[in-house]
Amino acid sequence: MTIAASLWRRKFPHLKPAEDRLFEVEPGTRILVRCHWQTEPKRHPTLVLIHGLEGSSDSGYMLGTAEKAIHRGFNVVRMNQRNCGGTEQLTPTLYNSGLSGDVGAVVRELIERDGLPAICAGGFSMGGNLVLKMAGELGDAAPAQLRAVVAVCPSLELAACAAAIGKPRNWIYEQYFVIRLKRRMRRKAQLFPERYPLNGLEQVGSIWEFDDVFTAPHCGFRDAADYYARSSASRVIAQICVPSLIVTAQDDPMVPYEGFLTSALRTNDKITVVSPQHGGHCAFVSREGGEERFWAEARLVEFCAKQSRLAVDGDSRAAIGGQA
Repeated sequence: MTIAASLWRRKFPHLKPAEDRLFEVEPGTRILVRCHWQTEPKRHPTLVLIHGLEGSSDSGYMLGTAEKAIHRGFNVVRMNQRNCGGTEQLTPTLYNSGLSGDVGAVVRELIERDGLPAICAGGFSMGGNLVLKMAGELGDAAPAQLRAVVAVCPSLELAACAAAIGKPRNWIYEQYFVIRLKRRMRRKAQLFPERYPLNGLEQVGSIWEFDDVFTAPHCGFRDAADYYARSSASRVIAQICVPSLIVTAQDDPMVPYEGFLTSALRTNDKITVVSPQHGGHCAFVSREGGEERFWAEARLVEFCAKQSRLAVDGDSRAAIGGQA
């Protein structure tokens, strides 16, 4: 199912062109965000979407979720993580699974600059780890405007995910990511040659090796093990105070299901875990057609609509039922 979903030729006929906007997430680092605004943005909830490893704002699941959310009356903000979506020139830094502050910076600007009263954050895989980590780090200091967080197949135990994808049966997945990560490092080295020597790149054959040789030392971590330990959402998940939904499949080849059975997660009454037996990694292809074909996308939007107190009238327009 994971492969089928990634190869599925999808069309998004109701997704109108987005407005591009740059957000400065830290001094000297900007990210490209694609925004879809309703006619009166402040009268609508806003969904911030974050893609997974080597994805972008134009990944199929990002576009599919955006289309569903817009139909339900949301403003939609599709984030590109640092360097993603052809934006390597916007920052001298690399992206990694610990940069939950980037998501927080986007949410803060939408609240403080745009005055948006109801915001939800949804992430896929690596993006799921980021939104959960952000919510956990905010704890009970989360802004009232942050109404919900949804994570689809979040890599909340990074070391376990790296080990799982490194298994022989997952060779095709790991090579896909390794090839793309190497390409990105070569592009980055062309832009910042003194900062990013490519020594050892050709010898890298796994995600763990890439993170140990490149991600960790360039992002302030001792090694891959330190990077994974400090960047996993699992260490702060007990502190989440925002209504949160986690959708994961028990047969996900890259994200071990055991990570979702911990007491810290299961005893937090703010978190709902939905874990069907099948679904693969960020796939969840349903037998039903229409908006239910990609089942997890529909659940993400459904949960956010409920938590945003979204009231949809007969014309499929929406307004917020209560102000923050």
